[in-house]
Amino acid sequence: MNMEDIDRLVDSGILSFLDIHFARFMIELDGSDSPEVFLAAALTSSYTRQGSVCLDLCEKGGDTLRGGKDKEKLLVCPELKDWIGSLEKSSVVGKPGEFKPLVLDDGSRLYLYRYWEYQEKLADFITERVREDDEDTDLVLLKKGLGRLFSVSSGNDVDWQKVAAFTSIVKRFCVVSGGPGTGKTATVAKILALALEQAGPKKLKIALTAPTGKAAARLQESIRLAKSQLDCPDIIKNAIPEEASTIHRLLGAVSGSPYFRHNAETPLFVDLVVVDEASMVDLALMSKLVQALPPQARLILLGDKNQLASVEAGAVLGDICDAGKAHGFSPCFSRTLKSVTGYVLGQQTHEKDAPGIYDGIVQLQKSYRFVEKSGIRALSRAVNAGDGDGALDLIKSGKYRDIQWKDLPPRHGLAQGAKNAVIHGFGEYLRAIDNPLEIFRLFDGFRILCALREGPYGSVALNLLVERILKHEKLINPRKKWYPGRPLLVTRNDYKLRLFNGDVGVVLPDRDSAPGNDLRVFFPSSEGMVRKFHPLRLSEYETVYAVTVHKSQGSEFEKVLLLLPDTDSPVLLLLPDTDSPVMTRELIYTAITRAKESVEIWGDENVFRTAVSRRIERTSGLRDALWG
Repeated sequence: MNMEDIDRLVDSGILSFLDIHFARFMIELDGSDSPEVFLAAALTSSYTRQGSVCLDLCEKGGDTLRGGKDKEKLLVCPELKDWIGSLEKSSVVGKPGEFKPLVLDDGSRLYLYRYWEYQEKLADFITERVREDDEDTDLVLLKKGLGRLFSVSSGNDVDWQKVAAFTSIVKRFCVVSGGPGTGKTATVAKILALALEQAGPKKLKIALTAPTGKAAARLQESIRLAKSQLDCPDIIKNAIPEEASTIHRLLGAVSGSPYFRHNAETPLFVDLVVVDEASMVDLALMSKLVQALPPQARLILLGDKNQLASVEAGAVLGDICDAGKAHGFSPCFSRTLKSVTGYVLGQQTHEKDAPGIYDGIVQLQKSYRFVEKSGIRALSRAVNAGDGDGALDLIKSGKYRDIQWKDLPPRHGLAQGAKNAVIHGFGEYLRAIDNPLEIFRLFDGFRILCALREGPYGSVALNLLVERILKHEKLINPRKKWYPGRPLLVTRNDYKLRLFNGDVGVVLPDRDSAPGNDLRVFFPSSEGMVRKFHPLRLSEYETVYAVTVHKSQGSEFEKVLLLLPDTDSPVLLLLPDTDSPVMTRELIYTAITRAKESVEIWGDENVFRTAVSRRIERTSGLRDALWG
């Protein structure tokens, strides 16, 4: 590749300077001037940086790279056979298991070594744990426990929460997936009770964890509420832990380092780990977690496989669940399930009789939050099915009161168009600034969700616009950086303050402080109280009247206003450096399902249809390793 080709690829956004530096380093190590190795290394770096785990050479071999506003032709990739031949001759490219900077597997996927290793160790962990049932399970005791903790199903209906509980006990690895309101955390409280009963006098070491502080706090709250309602002895209830932590805190993050104190050499002292909001966990973090688990420990993942994937590389939960495809259980698993629960799964039976990963995946199907006639429920299903026209018809039909559509106001008219929504959405919370406990409940009553961070319809611009509207209505007085009522989102973990990425606080007057220096940032605590800090103690944060859909994951709001970008917004549909869709059905689905009472979508119909027609496409070999 000549400098002109490289400059065009950088200018178009296909490659970054980081990708170019990495590729040049590979060429120096290789001692060659191979354009095939250079391009493969640069593209692998680019794809990993944008969320994929590897570069699929089968897709790119012979492909034309296009970029810029007009998608002009920039470069033609080598033909697959020739490209692979050049890579196999390179000293920086190895086969799986070889310690080389780049790894080329049998599926013509090219990895950075560390990501290949992350994937390999995670796949090995899951495969080993789903291969056999837990031989120590007392099925008679389990049958009694399931009968006591779960109500009897009507007719031939299968209680999938009960199936999930059964699976979590007989398997050392289990995924409980389900949409909002399907009772994932309520089910896990019953699972923990069953696990403690199975342990008998042995003290079971249980860890509850989630990827963000906000998600961990919600898991704590859910477990505390659910366990109080369990039909089991107090000794079991008291043994169910209530404290949850972030995964980083559980593993022991080392400041300024990607490493953790707990790893394969220094494993965690646990018997069972529950991970909530698992769709938000990237490949590297999930791999590091499983490597830190001792051999006897079981792992339970909770999450919605249809939600957005993690910001970092990988779509781990989707790959583990083989999202988009339906799988049954093996006949041997189904027979055991029938003997314990009485359920006959019928068409749910898998073609293979041997245990496999399909025996560890349970999809909850009944929503306890949304009734059958809920518009949010119907809309989320249409979006999840990729039916953009059907979804639009549902919203605009007027049949459902909890879903509404509004054509996107023009940029110059957005402030006027959003005025009433902002005043009604945030007015009540801003009038309650003298009540720190009540203000968080009121603030979670409404949120503006944005598909993008930048641009006129992005969260940065919307937060400024909201402040202008509220100032004009004299609901806030932002003459200074800190003003009463300003909501903040923590954007980086602070282990000293025990504040974590995703935590939301509000700036309020503090009666215990001296006049003139009385503003503090209040955060809800896991004990139902509040914690407060001087604003200058906070390191990284942002105003959060509006937030991106990605950052809203793990949160719930009574009402949601989803703002889609217009057709002229930058990076509207494609990331410039990967051809990966930004606007996808997962993003729309995630936004819709943050709402408990109602959701209003402002957008362009064509933008909406295009988004719903697209799935997140992240290249990985994990799905093949588990399901191939």
